[in-house]
Order: sequence, then structure tokens, then C-alpha cells
Amino acid sequence: MSNLQQEKAIAVFYEHPDWFRPLFSELESRGLPFVKLNAAQHYFDVAEQEPPYNLFFNRMSPSAYLRNNEQGIFYTLGLLAQLEKLGVPVVNGYKAFQYETSKALQMSLLQSLKLPYPKARVINHPSQAVAAADGLRFPVVVKANIGGSGAGITRYNSPEELQAAVDAGEISLGLDHTALVQEYITARGGHINRVETLGGKYLYAIKVYTSGESFNLCPADICQTTNGQELTRNACALDAPKNGLKVEAFTPPNEVIEAIERTVQAAGIDVGGIEYMVDDRDGQLYYYDINALSNFVADAVNVIGFNPHERLVDFLERKANLKLEEV
Repeated sequence: MSNLQQEKAIAVFYEHPDWFRPLFSELESRGLPFVKLNAAQHYFDVAEQEPPYNLFFNRMSPSAYLRNNEQGIFYTLGLLAQLEKLGVPVVNGYKAFQYETSKALQMSLLQSLKLPYPKARVINHPSQAVAAADGLRFPVVVKANIGGSGAGITRYNSPEELQAAVDAGEISLGLDHTALVQEYITARGGHINRVETLGGKYLYAIKVYTSGESFNLCPADICQTTNGQELTRNACALDAPKNGLKVEAFTPPNEVIEAIERTVQAAGIDVGGIEYMVDDRDGQLYYYDINALSNFVADAVNVIGFNPHERLVDFLERKANLKLEEV
């Protein structure tokens, strides 16, 4: 065991090579003891009896399979269960990661909270896609249950196009062979809305303007504001080129903030973001994505007026200090 672990350090369990540099920088600037754990190459001892960390911050990404690190995804559930059994305080723990790795669970949660979402059916074999789409408005998307960064989503404009894809063997359901067949929503105003939360409470919100041609709306990869100001991107640089996305800060209606806070609290998400949009066809608001691994917007100070990583580390420090007072 390392000296940092003996000090009951904050453990940051991560996989992406770039996304967490601002977090590490903020932790280092405060002199807080922390250890970086590579989620793609890791092990734990099921016989361990003592909590190995003062706080465990789970930043495992469901899109790890895009970087040949899929072995970390299901492994993480077992690790989180072990840590929680030992009494380690975990940020974005087992419950949150279950929702992070299942779009079907996300839609089920929205249904239970009586919040609007695009109509969806869950399938476990491509042969079921056309039948599942019966009664849905086209276009539809087939969306892999485990995605991330917009991966595993394909749009089909008609039942015939969907049937042709099934016949050609072109439909992939992803790592767990489960997918949504879901109505495709055309965003009113050409933008989606992303609300970030911390500690179960509203942190900030942004509008992300998109052409609709890409499903990757990673907020750390947005390259300019709506007035054309170039942003300094501190993440996604290795695997996502500049994509023309534009962003601006805004404040959602109170009822939206309340609904999103209820959702992340019900999902056990300590740090996360929820996306919603307004359907251009009928003006209906739909919540459609729940993220437990949430990357803050690039160049946040210029976009939202403050550094969210500072507030995140404040949160981590409070969580760690509470535990220190108990031991």
C-alpha cells in the first residue's frame, strides 16, 4: 500500500487520458492527498477488511470500449460494491453507475418520476427492432444501452430503412446486447440543454447548438461560444476533433431544475448532468439522457462565469473531511 493510501487519500478512479486533467490540477494546487487509479488496469482483494481510501471518486466511463478499455465497465460494478461494503464513502457509487451504464434504466427512472421522455422500447436482439418501433413516430434511433460520447446511436427515417438495416445485419446492440428503439427528437432552436448538478443540486446549465448530424455532445469538446469566441478545450483532445458545436450559458425554469434535482437524487448521482430538449414538432419538453460521468464545459470561466472544478473539489474535500472526523 502506498503512502498516499496510508494517509487515507482521495482515490480518483478514471480511464480517459485527458478528461480529468483539470480535476487533478485543482487537487494538486490545494495539496490534497490523492491517488490516481487506472480503471482499465486494476485489481482488488475481496478479503480486504479495512477501507483503503478516505474517499473514492468513481469517474469510470461507459464509453471506455471506444478506447479498447471495455474490461473496466462491468468490473467497476463489482469494485464499487466491495468498497461500499467496506464503508468507503463513494462519490457516484454502485447505484449511480448502474444508471450510467443502462439507458433502459434511465428511461425507466424517468417513467417512475412521471417526467416526459422520448417514447422508447427495449430490445435484446436486432430482429425485434421493427416490431418494437411499431407505434413510434419516425425517425427513430437505435441506441445502445451502454454508450457514451454519442456512440452506438443510429437514426432510421422509416420502417423500411430500419427493416433493411436488420436484413443486412447492420444493427449492433452494443456490449450488453441491449438497446433502445426510441423516437428521434428534432430540437427546437437547434440546441439541446444540459444541466450539471453537484451534490444532488443544480450547478449550472448550458445550451449546446448542434447540426443534428452528430450525437457526440461532450461538453468538454465544444469549441466556441454562440458569439464565435474560441474556447480552450481541456479535454477530449485526443479522440474528438473540433466539431463546430457552439455553447452558451442559461438558467432553466425552476420546474426543470426541480425535476433534474429529483432525478439525480433518485439515481444516487453525486456529480452528473442531465440533457433535455424541446421537440420542434409539438413544443413538448423531453428529458433524454442521464450522465453520471459528466464532463464540465470547456473553458468554463468564459462560458458560465466560474470554475466548476473548484466547486467539485470543495465537495470532495467536504466528503473526505467528514470521514476523517469519524476515524
